Amino acid sequence: MTRKVLVVAHGGRQAAVSAMVEAVRELKDVGFEVVLHDAELADALTGTHVARERGEHWLEDIELAVVLGGDGTILRAAELVRGTSVPLFGVNLGHVGFLAESERENLRDAVRRLAAGDYLVERRSALDVEIERPGTDVVHDWALNEATLEKADRHLMVEVEVEIDGQPLSSFGCDGVVMATATGSTAHAFSAGGPVMWPDVEAILIVPLAAHALFARPLVVGPGSTVSVEVTPGSGVGGVVTMDGRRQVEAPAGTRITVRCGASPVLLARLNDAPFTDRLVRKFDLPVAGWRERAALRAERSRDDERPQSEQRLRTGDQTAGAQAGTAPEDSGLAGGGSGA
Repeated sequence: MTRKVLVVAHGGRQAAVSAMVEAVRELKDVGFEVVLHDAELADALTGTHVARERGEHWLEDIELAVVLGGDGTILRAAELVRGTSVPLFGVNLGHVGFLAESERENLRDAVRRLAAGDYLVERRSALDVEIERPGTDVVHDWALNEATLEKADRHLMVEVEVEIDGQPLSSFGCDGVVMATATGSTAHAFSAGGPVMWPDVEAILIVPLAAHALFARPLVVGPGSTVSVEVTPGSGVGGVVTMDGRRQVEAPAGTRITVRCGASPVLLARLNDAPFTDRLVRKFDLPVAGWRERAALRAERSRDDERPQSEQRLRTGDQTAGAQAGTAPEDSGLAGGGSGA
């Protein structure tokens, strides 16, 4: 049976095209049939099947998707495979690449491990998003990272009302509200001052943006909760709802955005089960490497500073004991005479 792999790359970057050519070669070398969703990228290769349109169920035989780029490219690939059992394997060509599993220089080894089935599949919760606008049909969407309501006019605040499980919580003017998953807690929500949540936490994070209110702190609610944010009907400015920074819906006054934990997770292929703490430290370059070593070094230097005084005290004690015993200490200059007597 032929094993098929979908390759998704950032076509606007030469580095991504170069990495795609290398990835296709490596994948073919280990026996995979390569599928490219982007026909323009396929023009750079020969003998590579170009995937058909999404409506033709072309993903049914895909084993996994190799994504070349940054987190934005991985989010694009997540749109393609949503609702399927196809895991995403990210190769970082961007800056942080928080969702990626491998770096470009490790591509060859990664492909061989993928061919051998030597990888884990991690489930990441997503959000179901429902947007009700006055006088129009309800819009249904989703997000892996976050759904964000932002003001449409940068000169004004948007007035919002926040509800949790149908109960009013607070109302205030603000620049917007971020509603994020644990995965998205290190993205837009993080830059807005929200907490970092470990990926296995199934919850919804709510982070107001520059809220003009006494109580507008980030909140975390459980996976069974429903979060609703309404653009107050009397608000002087509307907003825009953005899903994962990719899909936008206008949100005039009176729009109601409802977010729930979704039933369809996004699957990520991982080469190891290292703790999330390691990824957090590595991706954010946190200054923790060596702090224990520095503390140990300071303690050692402190001991070095005290050692001569301790040795002097010991020598003084030996001299005193020698004098009391009527013998000369070894380092007094009299020891040699005594020995030769």
